[in-house]
Amino acid sequence: MKANSVLFAALLATASAPAAELVVLVDTSTEMPLADIDGARLRGGIHFDLAKALARKLNRDLVTQVLPRKRIAMALDSGQGDLLCLYLPQWLPGHYQWTQPFFPQTELLVSALNAPAPQDLLDLADRPIGTVLGYSYPELEVALGMHFRRADVSSNAINLRKLAAGRIAHVATIKIFYDYRLRQGDKLSVHPPLAIRQYLTRCALSHNSSVTLEEVNNAIAELVDEGAIARILSNYQ
Repeated sequence: MKANSVLFAALLATASAPAAELVVLVDTSTEMPLADIDGARLRGGIHFDLAKALARKLNRDLVTQVLPRKRIAMALDSGQGDLLCLYLPQWLPGHYQWTQPFFPQTELLVSALNAPAPQDLLDLADRPIGTVLGYSYPELEVALGMHFRRADVSSNAINLRKLAAGRIAHVATIKIFYDYRLRQGDKLSVHPPLAIRQYLTRCALSHNSSVTLEEVNNAIAELVDEGAIARILSNYQ
Protein backbone atom coordinates (compact mmCIF):
# COMPACT_ATOMS: atom_id res chain seq x y z
CA MET A 1 0.00 0.00 0.00
CA LYS A 2 2.81 2.37 0.92
CA ALA A 3 4.62 1.58 -2.37
CA ASN A 4 1.44 2.36 -4.31
CA SER A 5 1.10 5.69 -2.52
CA VAL A 6 4.68 6.63 -3.34
CA LEU A 7 4.18 5.67 -7.00
CA PHE A 8 0.93 7.68 -7.19
CA ALA A 9 2.63 10.72 -5.66
CA ALA A 10 5.49 10.46 -8.15
CA LEU A 11 3.09 10.20 -11.08
CA LEU A 12 1.09 13.16 -9.79
CA ALA A 13 4.24 15.27 -9.44
CA THR A 14 5.29 14.37 -12.97
CA ALA A 15 1.87 15.21 -14.39
CA SER A 16 1.73 18.58 -12.63
CA ALA A 17 5.30 19.62 -13.49
CA PRO A 18 5.39 22.47 -16.01
CA ALA A 19 6.65 21.64 -19.49
CA ALA A 20 10.12 22.83 -20.37
CA GLU A 21 10.31 25.95 -22.51
CA LEU A 22 11.56 26.48 -26.04
CA VAL A 23 12.83 30.06 -26.35
CA VAL A 24 12.81 31.19 -29.99
CA LEU A 25 14.50 34.46 -30.95
CA VAL A 26 13.36 36.90 -33.64
CA ASP A 27 15.12 40.01 -34.94
CA THR A 28 13.20 43.26 -34.29
CA SER A 29 13.72 44.38 -37.90
CA THR A 30 11.92 41.34 -39.34
CA GLU A 31 8.91 42.24 -41.49
CA MET A 32 5.68 40.51 -42.41
CA PRO A 33 5.06 37.91 -43.61
CA LEU A 34 8.07 36.67 -41.65
CA ALA A 35 7.08 38.33 -38.39
CA ASP A 36 4.22 40.46 -37.07
CA ILE A 37 5.89 42.35 -34.24
CA ASP A 38 4.01 44.63 -31.84
CA GLY A 39 6.52 46.42 -29.63
CA ALA A 40 8.50 43.60 -28.05
CA ARG A 41 5.88 40.93 -28.76
CA LEU A 42 5.72 38.49 -31.66
CA ARG A 43 2.06 38.21 -32.66
CA GLY A 44 2.17 36.23 -35.89
CA GLY A 45 3.90 35.55 -39.17
CA ILE A 46 6.04 32.72 -40.50
CA HIS A 47 8.50 32.85 -37.59
CA PHE A 48 5.62 32.51 -35.13
CA ASP A 49 3.92 29.68 -37.01
CA LEU A 50 7.20 27.78 -37.37
CA ALA A 51 8.09 28.30 -33.70
CA LYS A 52 4.69 26.98 -32.60
CA ALA A 53 5.05 23.92 -34.81
CA LEU A 54 8.54 23.15 -33.49
CA ALA A 55 7.47 23.64 -29.86
CA ARG A 56 4.60 21.19 -30.35
CA LYS A 57 6.91 18.58 -31.85
CA LEU A 58 9.39 19.04 -29.00
CA ASN A 59 6.66 18.97 -26.31
CA ARG A 60 7.75 22.34 -24.97
CA ASP A 61 6.02 25.57 -24.07
CA LEU A 62 6.84 28.25 -26.61
CA VAL A 63 8.44 31.49 -25.47
CA THR A 64 9.40 34.08 -28.10
CA GLN A 65 11.85 36.92 -27.58
CA VAL A 66 12.10 39.83 -29.99
CA LEU A 67 15.58 41.35 -29.85
CA PRO A 68 17.70 43.79 -31.88
CA ARG A 69 20.01 42.03 -34.32
CA LYS A 70 23.11 42.96 -32.31
CA ARG A 71 21.72 41.17 -29.23
CA ILE A 72 20.62 38.00 -31.01
CA ALA A 73 24.10 36.43 -30.99
CA MET A 74 24.61 37.33 -27.31
CA ALA A 75 21.30 35.68 -26.41
CA LEU A 76 22.26 32.48 -28.21
CA ASP A 77 25.76 32.46 -26.73
CA SER A 78 24.46 32.85 -23.18
CA GLY A 79 21.61 30.37 -23.53
CA GLN A 80 19.01 33.11 -23.05
CA GLY A 81 17.51 31.80 -26.28
CA ASP A 82 17.42 28.30 -27.72
CA LEU A 83 16.73 28.81 -31.42
CA LEU A 84 17.02 31.37 -34.19
CA CYS A 85 15.42 30.21 -37.43
CA LEU A 86 15.38 31.12 -41.13
CA TYR A 87 19.09 31.98 -41.13
CA LEU A 88 22.28 30.80 -42.81
CA PRO A 89 25.61 30.28 -41.00
CA GLN A 90 27.27 33.07 -43.00
CA TRP A 91 24.67 35.52 -41.69
CA LEU A 92 25.47 34.76 -38.06
CA PRO A 93 29.19 34.46 -37.25
CA GLY A 94 29.83 32.41 -34.14
CA HIS A 95 29.86 28.87 -32.81
CA TYR A 96 26.33 27.49 -33.01
CA GLN A 97 24.74 24.17 -33.82
CA TRP A 98 23.06 24.36 -37.20
CA THR A 99 20.06 22.28 -38.19
CA GLN A 100 19.53 20.67 -41.54
CA PRO A 101 18.54 23.11 -44.34
CA PHE A 102 14.76 23.05 -44.73
CA PHE A 103 13.03 26.40 -45.33
CA PRO A 104 13.10 27.68 -48.95
CA GLN A 105 14.11 31.23 -49.76
CA THR A 106 14.42 32.98 -53.13
CA GLU A 107 16.09 36.34 -53.65
CA LEU A 108 14.63 38.48 -56.43
CA LEU A 109 15.56 41.54 -58.45
CA VAL A 110 12.39 43.52 -59.22
CA SER A 111 12.55 46.19 -61.94
CA ALA A 112 10.06 48.90 -62.88
CA LEU A 113 8.32 48.61 -66.25
CA ASN A 114 9.64 52.01 -67.32
CA ALA A 115 13.23 50.73 -66.95
CA PRO A 116 14.95 48.18 -69.21
CA ALA A 117 14.43 44.65 -67.91
CA PRO A 118 17.81 43.18 -66.87
CA GLN A 119 18.60 39.89 -68.56
CA ASP A 120 21.32 39.11 -66.02
CA LEU A 121 23.00 40.80 -63.08
CA LEU A 122 25.68 42.45 -65.22
CA ASP A 123 22.97 44.65 -66.73
CA LEU A 124 22.70 46.35 -63.33
CA ALA A 125 26.25 47.68 -63.23
CA ASP A 126 26.34 51.23 -61.83
CA ARG A 127 22.55 51.34 -61.48
CA PRO A 128 21.13 52.14 -58.02
CA ILE A 129 19.54 49.04 -56.49
CA GLY A 130 17.18 49.26 -53.53
CA THR A 131 18.72 47.30 -50.67
CA VAL A 132 18.17 46.97 -46.91
CA LEU A 133 20.70 48.44 -44.51
CA GLY A 134 22.74 45.75 -42.77
CA TYR A 135 21.87 43.00 -45.24
CA SER A 136 24.40 41.39 -47.56
CA TYR A 137 23.75 40.54 -51.20
CA PRO A 138 26.57 38.15 -52.11
CA GLU A 139 25.38 37.36 -55.63
CA LEU A 140 25.17 41.05 -56.54
CA GLU A 141 28.46 41.79 -54.80
CA VAL A 142 30.27 39.05 -56.74
CA ALA A 143 28.66 39.82 -60.10
CA LEU A 144 29.00 43.61 -59.94
CA GLY A 145 31.96 44.20 -57.64
CA MET A 146 32.81 47.90 -57.54
CA HIS A 147 29.85 48.58 -59.84
CA PHE A 148 27.26 47.45 -57.24
CA ARG A 149 25.45 50.65 -56.22
CA ARG A 150 23.46 50.06 -53.05
CA ALA A 151 20.57 52.37 -52.20
CA ASP A 152 20.02 51.40 -48.57
CA VAL A 153 16.78 51.91 -46.65
CA SER A 154 15.58 50.34 -43.40
CA SER A 155 13.09 47.81 -44.81
CA ASN A 156 11.85 45.89 -47.82
CA ALA A 157 8.50 47.67 -47.51
CA ILE A 158 10.12 51.07 -48.02
CA ASN A 159 11.95 49.79 -51.09
CA LEU A 160 8.75 48.58 -52.73
CA ARG A 161 7.03 51.89 -51.94
CA LYS A 162 9.93 53.71 -53.61
CA LEU A 163 9.62 51.40 -56.60
CA ALA A 164 5.87 52.05 -56.86
CA ALA A 165 6.44 55.81 -56.62
CA GLY A 166 9.07 55.79 -59.35
CA ARG A 167 11.85 56.86 -56.99
CA ILE A 168 13.99 53.84 -57.81
CA ALA A 169 14.00 51.45 -60.79
CA HIS A 170 15.46 48.26 -59.29
CA VAL A 171 14.96 46.58 -55.91
CA ALA A 172 16.54 43.48 -54.37
CA THR A 173 14.07 41.64 -52.15
CA ILE A 174 12.89 38.15 -51.21
CA LYS A 175 10.08 36.24 -52.90
CA ILE A 176 8.19 35.59 -49.67
CA PHE A 177 7.94 39.32 -49.02
CA TYR A 178 7.21 40.25 -52.65
CA ASP A 179 4.40 37.67 -52.95
CA TYR A 180 2.91 38.80 -49.64
CA ARG A 181 2.84 42.47 -50.67
CA LEU A 182 1.09 41.56 -53.93
CA ARG A 183 -1.43 39.52 -51.95
CA GLN A 184 -2.01 42.56 -49.72
CA GLY A 185 -2.96 44.58 -52.80
CA ASP A 186 0.22 46.52 -53.58
CA LYS A 187 0.10 47.91 -57.12
CA LEU A 188 3.46 47.46 -58.81
CA SER A 189 4.13 48.06 -62.50
CA VAL A 190 7.14 45.80 -62.88
CA HIS A 191 8.80 43.32 -65.21
CA PRO A 192 8.69 39.63 -64.22
CA PRO A 193 11.19 39.43 -61.33
CA LEU A 194 14.68 38.09 -61.99
CA ALA A 195 15.61 35.27 -59.59
CA ILE A 196 19.02 36.01 -58.10
CA ARG A 197 19.47 32.82 -56.07
CA GLN A 198 17.57 30.09 -54.24
CA TYR A 199 18.59 28.32 -51.04
CA LEU A 200 17.28 26.59 -47.93
CA THR A 201 17.59 28.38 -44.60
CA ARG A 202 18.25 26.69 -41.26
CA CYS A 203 17.96 27.21 -37.50
CA ALA A 204 20.85 28.05 -35.17
CA LEU A 205 20.72 26.19 -31.85
CA SER A 206 22.51 27.47 -28.76
CA HIS A 207 25.20 25.21 -27.29
CA ASN A 208 23.66 26.05 -23.91
CA SER A 209 20.20 24.83 -24.88
CA SER A 210 18.64 21.85 -23.13
CA VAL A 211 17.26 20.84 -26.53
CA THR A 212 19.57 18.65 -28.58
CA LEU A 213 20.34 19.19 -32.25
CA GLU A 214 19.06 15.70 -33.00
CA GLU A 215 15.70 16.54 -31.39
CA VAL A 216 15.33 19.72 -33.44
CA ASN A 217 16.36 17.99 -36.66
CA ASN A 218 13.87 15.19 -36.01
CA ALA A 219 11.12 17.76 -35.40
CA ILE A 220 12.02 19.58 -38.62
CA ALA A 221 12.05 16.34 -40.61
CA GLU A 222 8.58 15.45 -39.33
CA LEU A 223 7.23 18.91 -40.22
CA VAL A 224 8.68 18.65 -43.72
CA ASP A 225 7.34 15.12 -44.25
CA GLU A 226 3.86 16.12 -43.01
CA GLY A 227 3.74 19.09 -45.37
CA ALA A 228 3.57 21.53 -42.46
CA ILE A 229 6.39 23.73 -43.80
CA ALA A 230 4.69 24.00 -47.19
CA ARG A 231 1.39 24.90 -45.49
CA ILE A 232 3.01 27.64 -43.43
CA LEU A 233 4.46 29.14 -46.60
CA SER A 234 1.20 28.86 -48.54
CA ASN A 235 -0.65 30.84 -45.88
CA TYR A 236 1.28 33.96 -46.91
CA GLN A 237 1.53 33.56 -50.70
